[in-house]
Amino acid sequence: MRSLPSLAARAQLGDRVALEELLRSLESPLLDHVRTIVQNQDLADDVLQETLLRASRGLRSLRDPKWVRGWAYRIATREAVRAARAERDPRRESIDDRIDFPVPESEEVLAGQDLLDEIPRRLDELPPRARLVVRMRYLEELSQQEIAEALEIPIGTVKSRLAYGLSMLRRTMAEALGEPGRR
Repeated sequence: MRSLPSLAARAQLGDRVALEELLRSLESPLLDHVRTIVQNQDLADDVLQETLLRASRGLRSLRDPKWVRGWAYRIATREAVRAARAERDPRRESIDDRIDFPVPESEEVLAGQDLLDEIPRRLDELPPRARLVVRMRYLEELSQQEIAEALEIPIGTVKSRLAYGLSMLRRTMAEALGEPGRR
């Protein structure tokens, strides 16, 4: 399998096989990402199809193929947010919209291996915005800069949402182990 940037560059030149391979490579991670936002499988499938269509149509406008992954996540995020708003799902409202997230000391300090191992099982315990950023960073392995670009938010906001999400996960893990005072 070729790298995403090389597939994107070839697809920009009109290589249909490269375009199909690129879209197939992006499909599963983008579906997981979209599902995190819309929390409805049927709607997530629709959003994914629209995302892949927009990506294939707009690929020639991508200036630098090395950014194809972040660019595709940006498209998926916009489409998912648009769909979630259109659906007017009351679960989308969150206290997350009104709180100031703490600024993290450093990502390495916040995310110990035990915590990282628990992230996939405990993501649903987080508010939507923190859940999205934690998922993108630790499950999709996007850099903080890629997340900021995909979500069109400042990198400081990415860092604070990561810190908040990891802090909440750490707290719930400690409570599950019977250590309510531990952070």
